[in-house]
Amino acid sequence: MADLIDTVAVVTGAARGQGRSHAVALAADGADIIAIDRCADIDSIPYPLATKEDLDETVRLVEAQGRRVVPVIADVRDLDALRVGVQGGIDALGDIDIVVANAGVVAIGLKDPLDVNVYRDIIDTNLNGVWHTIAATVPSIIRKGRGGSIILTSSAQGLVGRGGDGSAAMFAYAAAKHGLVGLMRSAANAYAQHSIRVNTVHPSGVATPMILNENTIRMIQEQPNAAALSANLLPVPLVEAEDVTNAVVFLASPKARYITGAALPVDAGHAVM
Repeated sequence: MADLIDTVAVVTGAARGQGRSHAVALAADGADIIAIDRCADIDSIPYPLATKEDLDETVRLVEAQGRRVVPVIADVRDLDALRVGVQGGIDALGDIDIVVANAGVVAIGLKDPLDVNVYRDIIDTNLNGVWHTIAATVPSIIRKGRGGSIILTSSAQGLVGRGGDGSAAMFAYAAAKHGLVGLMRSAANAYAQHSIRVNTVHPSGVATPMILNENTIRMIQEQPNAAALSANLLPVPLVEAEDVTNAVVFLASPKARYITGAALPVDAGHAVM
């Protein structure tokens, strides 16, 4: 039974990886989708980001579920552009019920402790971009007047500091992902009066193009503390996007109607160790 019929979900970072998985699964459960992605590389990030062609494929897969979808090319670092894109989706689909703030980047292997550009780009995308996403969407949820669910994609690195190497890249990533827990808890308090639930999910390494690309694989292999950064308690090197999606769809659904302010690991025990 589809739990999300007659809902509208915003998913950032929707062009591929976890974001695409979330968008398609939410659509399969009945939601129409506003699918947002930058669809361009960032100079400081050492692997290719998603493309417009990737976003087009997400659109095709959502439509194959029989749901409507509005693709939006916008950078979550740009609040004004994000608000315009979200409003375009609202104009087409109606007000929002669900937000999955999933867009994020990493820069494993960049060891410079003073790389200001990579530090700012990671913080701007992974933390500020999530706040921008909340700011751009919550007024619509409140206007709709029937509550909603906001899910922020943090990381196992938002619960532990293991794997830090002193680099600006890893400091930024851990700081941003920890920061999302504080943002989530503050938002859970702020929006509870509107029956809006806010939670975080915390994956360990996920088998998506963020990790499964030539540059990142090479850098992990060369990283002396790579085992500490990626080790899981259960005997799997990576979790799958589907595993995170299952948690996201649950938190978005009425089955989680009284769950708010929670930090949910989907990490094969990474944060336990």
